[in-house]
Amino acid sequence: MTTPDIDTITDVTVLSEGNWHAGMDVHLSDGRISAVVPAGQLPHGPRVLEGPGGHLTPGLVNTHTHLFQAGLRGIGEGLPLLAWLSAVGEEAALLTPERAYATAAAAAAEALRSGTTTLVEHMWPHPSSEVHDAVLRALRDSGVRALLCRGVADRADRGRKWGFDPRLMQPLKEALAHTDELIAAARGSRVGIGVAVPNPRCLTPEGMATVRDYADERGLSVSLHLLETTTDDAMCRAHAGVGAVDYLERAGFLWERLLAVHCVELDAAGRATLARTGVGISYNPLSNMRLGSGIAPVPDMLAAGLRVGLGVDGAASNDTQDMLEALRIGAYLQRAAHRKADLLGFPEMFELATNGANQVLGLEERPDGIQVGMQADLVLHRFEKDYACLPVRDPGATLLTCASNRTVAVVMVGGEVLMRDGEHVRLPSAELAAGLGFTAA
Repeated sequence: MTTPDIDTITDVTVLSEGNWHAGMDVHLSDGRISAVVPAGQLPHGPRVLEGPGGHLTPGLVNTHTHLFQAGLRGIGEGLPLLAWLSAVGEEAALLTPERAYATAAAAAAEALRSGTTTLVEHMWPHPSSEVHDAVLRALRDSGVRALLCRGVADRADRGRKWGFDPRLMQPLKEALAHTDELIAAARGSRVGIGVAVPNPRCLTPEGMATVRDYADERGLSVSLHLLETTTDDAMCRAHAGVGAVDYLERAGFLWERLLAVHCVELDAAGRATLARTGVGISYNPLSNMRLGSGIAPVPDMLAAGLRVGLGVDGAASNDTQDMLEALRIGAYLQRAAHRKADLLGFPEMFELATNGANQVLGLEERPDGIQVGMQADLVLHRFEKDYACLPVRDPGATLLTCASNRTVAVVMVGGEVLMRDGEHVRLPSAELAAGLGFTAA
């Protein structure tokens, strides 16, 4: 059962074109914004969300997560990336459709609670098609807008030196055939389908050509972990004689629908190559901090013309799905690294978090905040719900520096209210908690 769509949000302060506009009514129709006008200028519809005192923004776009890791919080704490990957791989090999559904539903609900209305799920390859099907069902049940990237590979890491467990292999032809089934199953929902590749070494050159042709023919995006540490470069140099970016470029695997995730070790030459080929970036500050991977050179990426979005990564390396936390720490981390207090303020970080990589991902672009015609994926903040956010001198500064899921009053996707005061209206907290009970064993 779904909540009826909202017709009008009344007398609210709206973020639009970089400014906050008080006393506005926002009218919705067929899941989109039909008008933004001074309060009372147009008749209200029958289903009203009272907005006085609230601040309305577009929803956040989480450009990278692994939903199944909601069952792996705290795993491998203190381990470096490759050892951590081995621990996570052991759990991934044991993943069942039931666990895949429970973790995906819980992670999607948690993401919504911090104002995320769109998420990009980078699935690890898995030989069970039922596991992937279960994640799609969970996303549809949660109501979140999502891009579900189905994991594929054609070369396993049999020596366990670069992080892809052989037990997760599935013939590439079978994996892509099942991706077609997912596309059909998702049609008409809020979930789109893409392809996910664990890292550059997981595909042979022939495999890259196959995946690129497949994605191009269907207009799909591809998500790829790239240069989270120096391992990608080291492995590509050892086996192909070139670094990871050159390896991908030689195979024709850099293009405008590829999302490169992390890119902590992306140098100036690599940034120029990715910018020239139209590749997008997913910046995951908390995960990179947790695993000791380093700091992605985001200011340099933006200066090179790269499109950069914000991500939280999976709960095994971040431990939450909180985009507001990633928004704040993503800015603070760069300020500390560059010793510049005015680096990546609210306008820049909010652009990353709502629109930075949307074009690469095939998502609706929304560079100017709330505007007529856009999807009604909206977040209503009530800063008075948390005295630690008061007084509000500048709503943007408040959102960046001290807002949290405690201030998120309502989250809607396509005009449908999915979250009220921290509770998912479709998926009760008790059911979500019960679904994660297996992790205590």
